[in-house]
Amino acid sequence: MPEKKSLVIVESPAKAKTINKYLGKNYKVEASMGHIIDLPKSRIAVDVENNFEPDYITIRGKGKILESLRRIASKSKEILLASDEDREGEAIAYHIKNAILKKYPNAVVKRIVFNEITKKAILEAINNPKEIDIPKVNAQKARRVLDRLVGYNISPLLWEKVKKGLSAGRVQSVALRLICEREKQIEEFDPVEYWSILGLFSKDEIE
Repeated sequence: MPEKKSLVIVESPAKAKTINKYLGKNYKVEASMGHIIDLPKSRIAVDVENNFEPDYITIRGKGKILESLRRIASKSKEILLASDEDREGEAIAYHIKNAILKKYPNAVVKRIVFNEITKKAILEAINNPKEIDIPKVNAQKARRVLDRLVGYNISPLLWEKVKKGLSAGRVQSVALRLICEREKQIEEFDPVEYWSILGLFSKDEIE
């Protein structure tokens, strides 16, 4: 019976191809193609009555990718989650880990990170796996929830009052407020004439 391979999951297929060359036959490198689990587009999907809990689903069109990763994971010695080392990458790793363990609870799932695509950096990451950074996952979760709560409530107003297709999110809304406040300050500014006088004086010495 052939020895089981280690499965490495990255975000992009371009990375997967390069890393596969470095790791050789004992590893299989697959791509998640970015996020697999996210909020649905058709509804707000945030339970504001229950601690703002998001209702995640498998992204439409990503079901086959997830099933493929699960199938390969079930036959692998270990699963190494190598998504990017940022909030989005950490969330991707978190959701893939949960999706695999839900179906295969005995699977060995580890998190690895590297900041350069070199054989040395990748092998060093494999030899030093780490835990998923939950604060980063929560930061990405908060970002998505804010996007929904702000965007889904304000965007329809923009469509009605300004133009169809415009979107409002946590960033655009704050930026718009700053612009409006600055414009208000400009409109309310009351110009007052003043003069600057430059003088040169001398005086007797004082003991």
